[in-house]
Amino acid sequence: MGAIIDNTGETYECDVLVAGSGCAGMAAAITARHRGLDVLIVEKEPRFGGTTARSGGWLWIPGTSLARAYGINEPQDAARTYLRHEAGNNFDAGRVDAFLAAGPEAVDFFTKETALRFDMPLVFPDYHAEAPGGAQGGRSMVTRPFDGRELGEHIKNLGAPLPELTVFGMMLGSGKEIIHFMRATRSLTSAVYVAKRLSRHLLDVLRHGRGMTLTNGNALAGRLAKSALDLKIPLWLSSPVRELIVENGAVRGAIVTREGRSVRVRARRGVVLACGGFPHDVARRKAMFPHAPSGAEHFSPGPVGNTGDGLRLAEAAGGRIEDRLPNAAAWVPVSLTRRKDGSRGVMPHFIDRAKPGVIAVMRDGRRFANEGNSYHDFVQDLMKAARPGEEIAAFLICDHKTLRKYGLGSVPPFPMPLGHHLRSGYLMRGSTLAELAGQAGIDAKGLAETVAQFNATAGEGRDPLFGKGTRAYNRYQGDALHGPNPCVAPIASGPFYAIKLVIGDLGTYAGIVTDANARALDAEGRVIPGLYAAGNDMASIMGGNYPGAGITLGPALTFGYIAGRHLADSAAERSAA
Repeated sequence: MGAIIDNTGETYECDVLVAGSGCAGMAAAITARHRGLDVLIVEKEPRFGGTTARSGGWLWIPGTSLARAYGINEPQDAARTYLRHEAGNNFDAGRVDAFLAAGPEAVDFFTKETALRFDMPLVFPDYHAEAPGGAQGGRSMVTRPFDGRELGEHIKNLGAPLPELTVFGMMLGSGKEIIHFMRATRSLTSAVYVAKRLSRHLLDVLRHGRGMTLTNGNALAGRLAKSALDLKIPLWLSSPVRELIVENGAVRGAIVTREGRSVRVRARRGVVLACGGFPHDVARRKAMFPHAPSGAEHFSPGPVGNTGDGLRLAEAAGGRIEDRLPNAAAWVPVSLTRRKDGSRGVMPHFIDRAKPGVIAVMRDGRRFANEGNSYHDFVQDLMKAARPGEEIAAFLICDHKTLRKYGLGSVPPFPMPLGHHLRSGYLMRGSTLAELAGQAGIDAKGLAETVAQFNATAGEGRDPLFGKGTRAYNRYQGDALHGPNPCVAPIASGPFYAIKLVIGDLGTYAGIVTDANARALDAEGRVIPGLYAAGNDMASIMGGNYPGAGITLGPALTFGYIAGRHLADSAAERSAA
């Protein structure tokens, strides 16, 4: 409807107010608007996209028509069996059933009615594919690349991808594109592909000041923004929600700060909180992260504006925060870099740990986990292995051949130079294992014994201690061209290298307790009228576990859709009454 000015200040009226412009918020807004409601999106940051814009862009949604088109037809209850196994005692049957029912419906809606498009690899296994109900593929899909020029002038307001996951500022598509870049010096086909991709990117930078081939989460945020723009949904940037308007126990809008003014937004149907969770809320980290006793011992690659605003707003309105999950966030090992502008970068380690010739050790030089397991599992093993009172950290170890073949963390493979990373101390090097141990502060005797033990069977492709390469997900992230085990090779000859790992997250799990329609609940389990939550603001349906690629964005899209649908259906019921 727009703004109304009277002697009490500025008021804006709409049907639905959405706080947050990531996947969940955009999904809710688009769904509600498509069904005829008047919607406003407000975003705290000066750019839209939130965590989604710097994510991998993968969504985990079982049973989609996209999977069936590839000939993947799941047994009816397989996904539910898997989620029950993964969540254990924290299994939420109502919300899981809602997710499994609405997820495929949401994918069909967005691919038919909006700019969203997805691709699905035939084989991308669940992270625990061997568990009851686990699958070898058909559940994880990735957003199709998107031409940023379709956003017009709004491209300048799209959140940037994580710099540590780009090459010359260029976003790499997940899967095949990364493989091409890794094999550029060993395959003519890959070399030609990389040359064309770099040329196109550099041309875009000269013409537009940035790359225009959006991939991964940047493509997802861009496609959602294009869909919202097509529906003429207003989006206010740099406009944080300061307070919810609660009348007679129901949420009727919010006080929003915009351009230095307080605007009273009246939302006739409700408010959707999708503010990105609390990865940068030091106080809540201190309370919920066992590895961060002061709240500072944690390093998130998520947007710095994700400081738990949605959770605090919900609590003030009587909402309850789930604090009983075994893991309060989706853990990921990260390394800390120094960017060209002097700021600190946070590099998530997704696939390098699974490569042959790479192991992880603690300061005592001993391995503690299967390096090829999921990042969430790896960090849990790291926490268990840490000694009380010591910094929780590990080190990735490899030799020169492995480093130049695959890269490690922010260090790219050959022919890119290593000097910057060596000078900054990010990458540590020693001509011998003993020298490397001295550089990194690792016990030299323990490291030498560990490498000798690992090498004794690595040539045969075996890892008797932790079974690296024995699981489907390990093998998927390894090197398919390396045998007999795509994840195991000796650490043979110097120089040797190390990168220090600490703990970060890909999003928080502990969030606002909701029902199956994404409505916020109070301490007694009653619905708070007019208040919804989705994305990382909503308590995760995964029970503190991490079942597969895209288990934050899949539910974000789905419960955003559910919230928008419920708001519209409720409005229709009221009109009919």
